[in-house]
Order: sequence, then structure tokens, then C-alpha cells
Amino acid sequence: MNHSEIMPGIESEQNELSIDLKFMLDLLSEGKTSDALQLSGSLLERSRSPSERNHEIEARVRLERSLIGAVNEEEIGSELRWCVDRLNAISSGSSVHGLALLNLATWHANRGELMMSLATHSGISINNGHPLDINSLSRLEVGRILRSMNDYGPAMRHLWSARSGFIELEMVPESITTSLEWLDLALDDINEDSPTMASIIDDAKPRQGPGNTITPSNPDDIASVVEYLFPILTQDLSGTSRVDIGLIIEASEKINRSVWRNAIESRKKEIQDPSLLEEFQS
Repeated sequence: MNHSEIMPGIESEQNELSIDLKFMLDLLSEGKTSDALQLSGSLLERSRSPSERNHEIEARVRLERSLIGAVNEEEIGSELRWCVDRLNAISSGSSVHGLALLNLATWHANRGELMMSLATHSGISINNGHPLDINSLSRLEVGRILRSMNDYGPAMRHLWSARSGFIELEMVPESITTSLEWLDLALDDINEDSPTMASIIDDAKPRQGPGNTITPSNPDDIASVVEYLFPILTQDLSGTSRVDIGLIIEASEKINRSVWRNAIESRKKEIQDPSLLEEFQS
């Protein structure tokens, strides 16, 4: 999900400025970037005017403008930081404040500044008032960063937290993606005596910084994830690259749940992925 697609409320009252802001965001979601860019200039001026002054809308417009090419590349970082600082001062914990933090963290990550990105993500929390969708997107990105740093145990923990939030919110595409990313890590090391992810999250304590930790996965967690994914992903077995189905087959073998593999094999005439077909012929 593109972070700019989130539409947090700016004000409860629908004044003309907030209505026009929503129209600009709708243009962006429809891919009409040039139209949105043109409108954003007038919105920025109006949000600073004596008659329509609104600091939160000004910050939101500046946030979007920094993402759609209205700001010189060398100024994007400072502009995003300004938005974070302003929103932290006037509406800390709001959706738009979380959105600003997400975009600043992504900017750092894209520049290879992973520790700065993690530090920025640390400002996003349910305890700080940020909504669950923002928090879940943040946990997903943190999990990916930690995975890239070979810090697999905490990566799995953050991915699981993200997955739980997406499932609660019925954000199905995000739930599927996060479940698959977690499963891909979990299948590398399995131990039936390992604690479940729920208990790991309950017992989690802050760390000074990333390390190179590995936490074996509990087979019950793997079963839970596959049981969630199976009815969704097997509705259609076509496609020449089905890594997702491959992960289910791998899970079936590693935790001795042959029912999943057998169910897929019984429909192998529908399969187009050559690697899966080879698997069933071996």
C-alpha cells in the first residue's frame, strides 16, 4: 500500500478547505498526479491565508507535495522532517502524524539509512495514539528492514504484529503479503518446543539495537498461518510463478501436514508453475 493512499481525517467539520484537500487526495489515488500537483499549490496558499489558516492541512499538503515532485530532491528530507515536527506539535498520535513518520522512515530506508529509518518507525505506536493501520504498516516495514539486516527473530515478531493488525482490520491483500513473508522466514528453523509468536510478543523487551538473532518458529504458528492462507491462495492455482503455493507445500512437508500438499496435488492439472509440476512428478 502506498502511504499516501491513507486518508486520515483532518477535521470533523467539513469546511471548504478540507473538502478540497480530500479532492486532491482522490486525484492522487486515481493517478492524476499533475492535476493534484496543480491543485496543491492553491491549497497550500489557502491553508496559510488569514481567512482559511489551518496548520494541519498545511502540513498534509506539504507532505503530499514532497512525494509528488513539487519539492527539489535535495529538499525532500528536510520537508518531511518539517511535516513530522509540525504534526507532532499540533496533532501527535493522529493518522496524519503517523503518515508523516511513515514517509520519513521510508525516505531514510530508500537512502540506505536503515538505523535512522528504524528510529523514525519507533515513534509510531498504538500507545502513542496512532491508529492500527498506520501501526501495522510500520511494523511491516520494520520487519522487512530487520530481515535485510539478518535480524530474523525480531523481524518475525514485527511481521506477526503487522499481520495481526491487518487481519483485524480485514485488510486482506496486506494480510496475505505479511503472512507469506513471515512464513518464508519461519520455515527456515522450526522447533516444537519454541514459544509461540503470541508469547514472544507478550515477553518482548526493548533492545539497544539490531543484532543477528534467530528464533525457531513453533509449528502451531505455521499451521495457523497456512490455514489462513490456504483457502485464499488455492482458489486459483494458475500462474507460472506461484512461490506462495510452493511455501504451502514446503510447510506441509516440514510440519507433517500432508493434507495441504495432497489437496494441491489432486488439482495439479490446474497448475502452470513448472517448478511445482516438477515437485509433484518427483
